[in-house]
Amino acid sequence: MKVLMIGAHQDDSEFRCGGLAHKCAKKGHEVRFLSMCNGCGGHHIMTFEETVAKRAKESQSVAKFLGITYDVWDYDDCNLVADLKTRKRLIRYIREFSPDLIIAHRPSDYHADHRASGQLVMDASYLLTVPHECPDVPAMRFMPVIMYNEDNIQEPDFRADIVVDMDDEVDTKLQMAHMNDSQLYEWLPYTYGVTAPTDENERVQWLKGTKNFDDYTDEEILSAKLMHDGWGYAVRFAKTASRFRAELKKQYGEEKGSKIRYAEAFQLCGYGAALTDELKEELFSL
Repeated sequence: MKVLMIGAHQDDSEFRCGGLAHKCAKKGHEVRFLSMCNGCGGHHIMTFEETVAKRAKESQSVAKFLGITYDVWDYDDCNLVADLKTRKRLIRYIREFSPDLIIAHRPSDYHADHRASGQLVMDASYLLTVPHECPDVPAMRFMPVIMYNEDNIQEPDFRADIVVDMDDEVDTKLQMAHMNDSQLYEWLPYTYGVTAPTDENERVQWLKGTKNFDDYTDEEILSAKLMHDGWGYAVRFAKTASRFRAELKKQYGEEKGSKIRYAEAFQLCGYGAALTDELKEELFSL
C-alpha cells in the first residue's frame, strides 16, 4: 500500500507521524513524506540559503534512515497559501503517487503554513477523482483515506479516532529528532529559551530526558514543559499517550492501554474514503 504524509515543514511528519511511517515501511508499504515549505525560516542565526541546505540534508538523512522517499517543495516558510496554482500542483502530485492513505494537518492548526497545507489537501481531495481537472495527469479511480495528525488547538478540539502505541518506536522517533539537529538543538531551544548541549552523547540523553515517566501521572506529564527540568523532548510523545489514555484503553484493552507511554494520534477526515477494518489493521496494526 502507499502512504503519503504531508507536512508544511520538514520535521512536521517526523514528529507527528514518523513512528507510523516506520511501522508501515517495515511492513513493506511505500511511504512518502512531502514538506511543502523549504525550511528557510527555521533558524535564528543561519541565512535562508544556509538553512534550506541544512534542512534538506537532514531530511534526506531521515529518508534513508526510515527507508522512505522525502520530497521538499520550494515555498518559503511563512509564505504558503492555499491558492489555485498550489492546489493544482498538489492534485498532480497526489495523483502521480496514488496513495491509499494521506495524513495531513488540520486546517485549524496553529501555524499559518500548517493551516494552508491542510486546506490545500482538503481542497484537492474530491478533485483527485475529477478527470477534467488537471487532465494531464490521469484522475484517481478511488478516494484515499485522509486523516489529520495531532494538534493542540481547541474549537474545534482534535478528535483521536486512532491512537497508535509507539512504545516500540520511541527510539526511532528520537533518532529522527536527533537527525534534525538544526531544529532540535538550535532552533527549538532558542524558541523555548533553553540551551542544548553540544556533545553528541549528551545531546542524545538530553532528548530522552532524565525522567522515568512511570513515576508520573498523566496529568503531570501533560503539564510538563518540553526541554525544561529534565523532561527532554521525549515527553512530547508521552503527552499524546497521556492525553488519549481513554482511547488507548479502548483500543488495546484496559491493562495494556494503561501502560502505554508513547503514542501517535490521528483524526479521520470526512473528505476522504471510509477507514475500513481491513485498512485499519493493515495500516495501523490495530
